[in-house]
Amino acid sequence: MLRQYWWKLLSAVILVFVLIFGLKTPLKPGITEAFPLTAAIGETLTLKVTGYNTHFATAKDQTAYLKNGKDKVIKASSIVSDGEQKAEITFTLPSAQIKQRESLTLIMNNEVDGNIILPSALLLKESNNPTMTTVTWGPLEVNALHKVAGYKFPYRNILHETIRNTFFHVAIWFAMFILFIIGLVNSILYLVKKKLIYDNSAAAFTEVGILYGLVGLATGSMWAKFTWGAWWTDDIKLNMSAIAILIYLAYVILRRSIHDVDSKARLAAAYNIFSFLILIPLIFIIPRMTDSLHPGNGGNPALGGEDLDNNLRVIFYPAILGLTLLGVWLSSLSYRLSLLKDRWILNQ
Repeated sequence: MLRQYWWKLLSAVILVFVLIFGLKTPLKPGITEAFPLTAAIGETLTLKVTGYNTHFATAKDQTAYLKNGKDKVIKASSIVSDGEQKAEITFTLPSAQIKQRESLTLIMNNEVDGNIILPSALLLKESNNPTMTTVTWGPLEVNALHKVAGYKFPYRNILHETIRNTFFHVAIWFAMFILFIIGLVNSILYLVKKKLIYDNSAAAFTEVGILYGLVGLATGSMWAKFTWGAWWTDDIKLNMSAIAILIYLAYVILRRSIHDVDSKARLAAAYNIFSFLILIPLIFIIPRMTDSLHPGNGGNPALGGEDLDNNLRVIFYPAILGLTLLGVWLSSLSYRLSLLKDRWILNQ
């Protein structure tokens, strides 16, 4: 029994692993905001910083830097903590003129949190009467920075704790595509071999894939509410994904509206192939042709760098495998149910 159903047990074990470690693993320390947002050359600036999971009061050896686009830095003259997640950092900005406004990255480092980075933390602009200073840009001494070991997920300023939705929203879309492909192959096999087992298999895998797509839209909507401030936006990626799922929902309606078994199987197989061919441009091509808030489209990167580092991959790839196996399990149940219905109809 165990040898026959080992993959079902594996699916359950993987999903429990993803659920526990995906939710309990802490995020790395990060910076949520820094104020003010702009400063002029030559002035003395005090940045008020708010951290996340940070230990500004506990740490004994703290440093901070502002880094320009040329990988040069200036070091903070003082850091005063106001609790574990509040700090005031004082910088004396160089007086050298700049050709245009320059975006600076804030880097904080201590022995407890390690490196904490806030990209585009400060916009440096020209000054009509800059104060002359002796401060100049210099190289960042990487060897002097503290490095902290430990298994933690990356902190992303926009995502915060919702980065964990990667294991559910993104992974379930991957699993959905795998189920749709299996359904597509079975539809093609039916048209070639004319055997109803392929039609029933195609229906089972495709319908579970549609269920996954609906769950993917729901989890994406919750993610959008947190990161974009709305449950749904007029975004090309979101709209095209919703249209693709609606097209697939018509597959279910088509199968239930035709009573002749052979006609239903033939039309459903043709429509399933059509749906998959439409799915590809709707989700992968059209959104890339215009601007989009959704990661992976319109020049907005996804699944790379801090969005999916090695620590996240340890949970993300098993999540895809676990959800795919669960989808196959559900599809097998749906397939067996369809066989029971066919037998019941034949016995009437």
